[in-house]
Amino acid sequence: MSIRTALTKRLGISHPILLAPMDKVADARLTAAVSAAGGLGILGGGYGERQWLTQELDHLARLRARFGVGFITWSMAMQPELLDMALERKPVAVVLSFGDPGPFVERIHRAGAAVICQVQTIALAKDAVAAGADILVAQGTEAGGHGASRGVISLVPEVVDAIGARIPVVAAGGIADGRGLAAALMLGASGVLMGTRFYATPEAAGADAAKERIRAATGDDTLRSIVFDITRQRVWPAPFTGRCLRNEHLDRWYGREIELMQRADEESTRYVKARQTENFDIAAVIAGESAGLVREVSSTRDIVDRIVRDASALLARPEVEIVEA
Repeated sequence: MSIRTALTKRLGISHPILLAPMDKVADARLTAAVSAAGGLGILGGGYGERQWLTQELDHLARLRARFGVGFITWSMAMQPELLDMALERKPVAVVLSFGDPGPFVERIHRAGAAVICQVQTIALAKDAVAAGADILVAQGTEAGGHGASRGVISLVPEVVDAIGARIPVVAAGGIADGRGLAAALMLGASGVLMGTRFYATPEAAGADAAKERIRAATGDDTLRSIVFDITRQRVWPAPFTGRCLRNEHLDRWYGREIELMQRADEESTRYVKARQTENFDIAAVIAGESAGLVREVSSTRDIVDRIVRDASALLARPEVEIVEA
């Protein structure tokens, strides 16, 4: 069983499901697993750590996996050689998020890869299309990690309306099951990009304790803030904030960000140690509101198969009756 859309045709995949390029969590193993299940795995290039990226790209080559790779655009702009290194490995697509994609589009196209731009507003969507994007990811505020303030249920159809039928639009944020995929398709999207649901898999690189926290959480247990950015001493420009699971550290400092800035060196040292020891009372588990839809840590293939099966059933619901007034 499969669901064919403009996205599956453009990327040559069986199912309209993409892996979010989660920094350090979307490693080669998880990327290859999503691709093997019929979607497209996207390696998390993140802030661009050369040693990690080289290691994971080499692993993907050994696995002979089809893959994409994602970068934080303004971070990559300071290390343009990382894009060249990724393009040498022949990715299917490159995802650019949070920054001007314009300087990189031509290089990516010359390498034969699709350009996927993640956007959070209509203005960003139009800018990305003008720059030459082949696919857009409309990211709602429900998503884990960095994002902005628009909800996915209104953002997706507005982006679709704004750019017309020129390129596929992918929905991201709060999606973790077949209901989310079916809803995204009804909103006009050609597929979905998911992070949190794939974080809670055996294949993901995250710590087991972090995966268990996702499994036990509800959507109410997440919060969008700048607390962890301050603590990591990587404050992003407005309007971008980061959604994580609530923990003791976040609850302590939310609303006290100025005081946290004044104690940033001390708290950063504590945070680094917490990451090393997997103390998630302090360290962040980066996950979105869809954590509340994660009931178990399941294999990637089981997740993809279930989502496609459930979405297909919903899209063909015989019990929906249209009655003229």
